[in-house]
Amino acid sequence: MVDCEDLLDFWFGADLESPAAVEGLVAKWFGGGPEFDREIAEHFGALPERALRGELARWEKAPRTSLALVIALDQLPRNLYRSSSRSYEFDPLALEKALGAIERGFDSRLHPLEATFLYLPLEHAEDLALQERCVGHFTRLVERAPAATCYCYEGFVDYACSHRDVVREFGRFPHRNAPLGRSSTPEERAYLAGGGTTFGASDAGAG
Repeated sequence: MVDCEDLLDFWFGADLESPAAVEGLVAKWFGGGPEFDREIAEHFGALPERALRGELARWEKAPRTSLALVIALDQLPRNLYRSSSRSYEFDPLALEKALGAIERGFDSRLHPLEATFLYLPLEHAEDLALQERCVGHFTRLVERAPAATCYCYEGFVDYACSHRDVVREFGRFPHRNAPLGRSSTPEERAYLAGGGTTFGASDAGAG
């Protein structure tokens, strides 16, 4: 049976401080790739469904276990079901668990790089109030980021702002319309045709 520490060890490794390590993690998480997807499917592919069935409810009780639960619901589906509607299927529960963890102050008890993954479900939400809240969380995170890697956290703020701005303009993410079977408005079609951001198209990682 996969333990939450197995997932966290795979996701974060041992070094969250050095610029080289953090840049490597960011590239792995948000750059995607077939090999990374295969590793997730092989070792952790059952976790999102187990979480959806409530089998991982015990993970909600502490900061690190809550972090693993949110990653299982918010991140893993984006790799397991890349470019399909299923990649968004777990988002409502991921958001619920992330908000609960934040309400309990778990984010402040995690390493700043770990805490980012409690904020990403807010970044994925098609809700402007949650988007604004997400930008605030990431902005405050910069204040406690390690000096050597602060620039990475500033990049997270920029990415959060980009997500917020799209939701502010359209009320949703236009690039999700096709996989979700939604009709695009003329404005959304023009935005996408004109090179509007798709956050990696498949919504992998931070998308």
